[in-house]
Amino acid sequence: MTSQHQERFFEEELCAHLAANGWLYSPDDTGYDKERALFPADLFAWLEETQPDELAKLVKPAMSADAQARALDGIAARVAQRMDADQSLGGSSLRVLRGGVKHQTASFYLMRKRPEMTVNPTVNDQYAANRLRVMRQVHYSTKHAARSIDLVFFLNGIPVATAELKTDFTQSIADAKRQYRMDRPPAGEPLLGFGTRALVHFAVSNDEVWMTTKLAGPDTFFLPFNRGDQGHAGNPADEDGGSPTTYLWRDVLQRDSWLDIIGKFVHWETTKRRDPDTGKVTVDQKLIFPRFHQLDAVTKIVADARRNGPGQRYLIQHSAGSGKTRSIAWSAHRLATLHDENNQKVFDSVIVITDRTVLDDQLQEAVKQIESKDGVVATISTREAAKRSFSSKSGYLTEVLTSGKLIIVVTLQTFPFVLSAIQKNKALHGKSFAVIADEAHSSQTGAAASKLKQVLSAEELAQIDDGGDIDVEA
Repeated sequence: MTSQHQERFFEEELCAHLAANGWLYSPDDTGYDKERALFPADLFAWLEETQPDELAKLVKPAMSADAQARALDGIAARVAQRMDADQSLGGSSLRVLRGGVKHQTASFYLMRKRPEMTVNPTVNDQYAANRLRVMRQVHYSTKHAARSIDLVFFLNGIPVATAELKTDFTQSIADAKRQYRMDRPPAGEPLLGFGTRALVHFAVSNDEVWMTTKLAGPDTFFLPFNRGDQGHAGNPADEDGGSPTTYLWRDVLQRDSWLDIIGKFVHWETTKRRDPDTGKVTVDQKLIFPRFHQLDAVTKIVADARRNGPGQRYLIQHSAGSGKTRSIAWSAHRLATLHDENNQKVFDSVIVITDRTVLDDQLQEAVKQIESKDGVVATISTREAAKRSFSSKSGYLTEVLTSGKLIIVVTLQTFPFVLSAIQKNKALHGKSFAVIADEAHSSQTGAAASKLKQVLSAEELAQIDDGGDIDVEA
């Protein structure tokens, strides 16, 4: 049996599962607009179902069919234009999905994130209306008509991911990576531009999954998106008897999970570097997509805290370079906005203990993109207190705690004052706080550490080493 036939069966298995679990399915690319890298039918259906009044400002019933078609085409053109804009000006598919677009007299939002509370029927209906689609054999190229990608995944008509599939009977994961590197040059291809459409590209075999957020020809860098196998690389046997990579379409692409990833995890990360000799500042932008171990850890903590409420303890262990800072940022944001099944807020605030400025910077940036509001994160320091006209850090701390800031960043040395302020202020009695300790960068000796040990259990502290762990006291 040829490799193409093997891959066809692999594609069919994946697509059949998605089609049976809330996804729309296109067996071919009929209706795909490769010049704009959009599936307009889903875009228009989404707008018609969720924002009919805004749509009616541009597509009026009294118009002729041709005029209506031109108006719809104008909307699609505007959406594509905004995604193709420079990132500093609000371009990229992620920013457009979360921030929406304005076109003439109408304003449209292009996705609805999963609501933290389920009390608003309109919001619930809008979330349920999100249109997820998987499309097979997409002829994406504006230069080479025969070139196609195995699978493209859409959200409300906007492509957010691609996948190349290989079966281990005939080809390996290395062949899928090679195909992206050598046969998928992104220049001039709207679908493949860095962050302009697809946010992530998956190389998938029966045994492994790898990912990249930026196609760069031979320099394309892939990260593993595997579950790990009892402390080793790769994936274990599937618990349901399928391929070891079944978790990708069963769990990661599960409807709620995938919408959470797009709405609450993926973000841009900006790094500025100054040349010490010339003083020239260079700006580097990365598109951050969670690796599986990060997604798995954060999701499990959030689910358990929603189910069991405050009073639980968790330990996340990270090896060096495996993205601990981002796991802290995601955990802090998700816990800070968490509500239980009765729509009650689980934690009034999340306190993050760290000595690293870089965490504060990345946390601020990530949360701002996900939450789209200012003032979510407060850092307790003398400098921040002075900026806000407080004569002392303790005064600023009290103000932050009583005002209900979602995320509060402190050093280990400041943490005892946080505990004292909570104990002394009657307005804070009965409040619930989640505490995230960045252990790899906090000394485990001294009075401050003793205060921390009052919160963290001895059993957990015995497991902590300096390799990079995160304790979450919820």
